[in-house]
Amino acid sequence: MKRRTGQDRSVTSNWRPATQAVRGGTARSEWGETSEALFLTSGYAYDCAADAAARFAGEQQGMTYSRLQNPTVEMLEQRIALLEGAEAARCMATGMAAMTAVLLCQLSQGDHLVAGRAAFGSCRWLTDTLLPRFGIETTIVDGRDPDAWKAAIRPNTKLFFFETPANPTLDIVDLEAVCAIAKAAGLKTVVDNAFATPLLQRPMDYGADIVAYSATKMMDGQGRVLAGAVVGSEEFIENTLLSFIRNTGPTLSAFNAWVVLKGLETLDLRIRRQSENALAVARFLEGRVPRLLYPGLESHPQHELAMKQMSAGGTILSLYLDGGREQAHALLDALELVDISNNIGDSRSLMTHPCSTTHSGLSPEVRAEMGVEEGMLRLNVGLEDSQDLIEDFDRALRKIGL
Repeated sequence: MKRRTGQDRSVTSNWRPATQAVRGGTARSEWGETSEALFLTSGYAYDCAADAAARFAGEQQGMTYSRLQNPTVEMLEQRIALLEGAEAARCMATGMAAMTAVLLCQLSQGDHLVAGRAAFGSCRWLTDTLLPRFGIETTIVDGRDPDAWKAAIRPNTKLFFFETPANPTLDIVDLEAVCAIAKAAGLKTVVDNAFATPLLQRPMDYGADIVAYSATKMMDGQGRVLAGAVVGSEEFIENTLLSFIRNTGPTLSAFNAWVVLKGLETLDLRIRRQSENALAVARFLEGRVPRLLYPGLESHPQHELAMKQMSAGGTILSLYLDGGREQAHALLDALELVDISNNIGDSRSLMTHPCSTTHSGLSPEVRAEMGVEEGMLRLNVGLEDSQDLIEDFDRALRKIGL
């Protein structure tokens, strides 16, 4: 399906990420608007019947139906592809629509997938529950161990799938090592990069073939809309992914695409400030709670690897309390500034108890395998003054006896 080019890629690809996040993919109408136009239309008209036939045959550039193309959505796709350093991208209605599509468009009955143990609860449902229903085998490995990935390969293995940093344990996968193992075996690697975004980490620079996102998170970044994206080569996007999304319809609305475009304009500023805040809060909490995980701290067991792959530690940290669910809930209830919420990437600081929210659908055995314990809490650090956040935690911790 031929698509509009919008901008000269040879020019825009040389821009730095902060510039691409503001201007990449922009295609102005005849009105010359500076802010991207919002095209609220389901269909498109043709000058003649021959034009309609040519577009459906892929012989003429232009739009046919907003389940396939929309000018506003296409601007977002081109912007995300530029930020990722990829040839192409496709956006979808949610992050989980993106994860589902990127797996099902490549796997068939009899195939085998290797996936990292630490993952968002819904992603583990895909690998552990959905895929086996269709005769697709899954092997779960400790993503931190490159040898485990290599040992899990079978003759029918097709894909490696993992998050780094992982949700919510912040496991770090060695991108270069694991992607090299996959390439040597002729396999594709799919990386969920939602925690880092392309502003802090670009998996394709380390050999990943495909990168998937919940754009709901940092890309929107203000808790407004749902969106997802898959990024890869033009050949993969057009010849493998497109037919799946064309016929199953996980379509991103033009309005949501426009909101994410606005969010991307401040992504560079937000993620760096929030990472600075997260480091400050992590340093405070490290001395007050039994265990804390944050890639930007030297105490993180994979700190050196994280800092090799990422330009900052990110916005998410996890902490563990000895008093289990009761104490974890008590801390949540004692906070006054930080909201109890299972979302991440928001400009507001949000905290959740994964065992009873995001990972509650998994069995206790699977949660234990992942390292998701009853005393674990996941914190998304926002744009508030870091000292206000520290004071909120100090007061709340004292209230529960810590």
